[in-house]
Amino acid sequence: MAKDKKKQGKDKPAKSIVTDESLAFLKTYINNPSPVGFESAGQKLWLEYIKPYVDTHFTDPYGTAVGVLNPTEQFKVVIEAHADEISWFVNYINDQGLIYLKRNGGVDHQVAPAKRVFIHGRKGPVKAVFGWPAIHTRLGNPDQKEQQPKVDNLFLDCGARSKKEVEELGIHIGSVVTYEEGFDELAYDYYIGRAFDNRVGGFMIAEVARLLKENKKKLPFALYIVNAVQEEIGLRGAEMIARRIKPDIAIVTDVTHDTQTPMINKIVEGDIACGKGPSLAYGPAIHNKLLKLVEEVAEKCNIAVQFRSLSRSTGTDTDSFAYANDGCPSVLISIPLRYMHTTVEMLHKSDIDNTIRLMYETLLTLTPQTKLSYL
Repeated sequence: MAKDKKKQGKDKPAKSIVTDESLAFLKTYINNPSPVGFESAGQKLWLEYIKPYVDTHFTDPYGTAVGVLNPTEQFKVVIEAHADEISWFVNYINDQGLIYLKRNGGVDHQVAPAKRVFIHGRKGPVKAVFGWPAIHTRLGNPDQKEQQPKVDNLFLDCGARSKKEVEELGIHIGSVVTYEEGFDELAYDYYIGRAFDNRVGGFMIAEVARLLKENKKKLPFALYIVNAVQEEIGLRGAEMIARRIKPDIAIVTDVTHDTQTPMINKIVEGDIACGKGPSLAYGPAIHNKLLKLVEEVAEKCNIAVQFRSLSRSTGTDTDSFAYANDGCPSVLISIPLRYMHTTVEMLHKSDIDNTIRLMYETLLTLTPQTKLSYL
């Protein structure tokens, strides 16, 4: 049955779930900086968008934001994404006003040279660039090996020519740095931007809440729509909020690698493609009976899905929910993404629609009586 899923949903593509208003929010949300540990600006945008579609909402001490439907119900289901994006920290400022950095999350040093950034200092954002020697100077000596970008040789130039001038701009040790690139569209319904990992997930769970409200669906359980912080440095936000909510079921959404481009080994990473539907994962943290239910929902609703296997951990917030408290049946529904952890992360419009649909239809199928016991 699983092998046939890739062929579903081809004949009659569903009308887009994402409205013009929703898309406008997505663009604003993607363009807004929300680095690890400093997610509050993005969380405020997300809460304002979701408030009309939930009964109540709350945040935790580190900024995870939660919208709740049917808060008085005892049985609790979570749909979850993470809000944070990879970034940099200012670590050292030399006497010439050049700024050296440390990673904040798994930011890729090889894509940094010549990129434009914002340094978020005490006086507001400051524009800067990753400086990099001209090709003439790098290749000027044929006996010298060309240098490659590394964290310890990358630096920012904000126009200041002394440490004092840098500090006068409000930049300090610990200022966080984000890339400038934002949302854009390509041909054939592709979107690009930085931080689709995983603010597209936050967008999709908010859209699930919108659909439930607009379609006047009454769920037989409490639904917690969770936009967690600090996933990129160890699933920390999910770890905290899972202990607080103590859910009975968790449906987590994140990005996964599209493996159709050069330099990716399908033998290792699996066979996943943008535009062919959300990806479902097999792995120890994935609850097999809950996964089977999601597969059956996909088949019933003619939603194309793809599959991959994950060894040991999923590397997503699924792990934090699955192993929290006394254990929580959890499933991971991922959206295929090209060029993860770069400034041109790319995904397909139809995958957004179908991932939203799959989460929405799964929620309509679940009840407190759904049997998930293995024995």
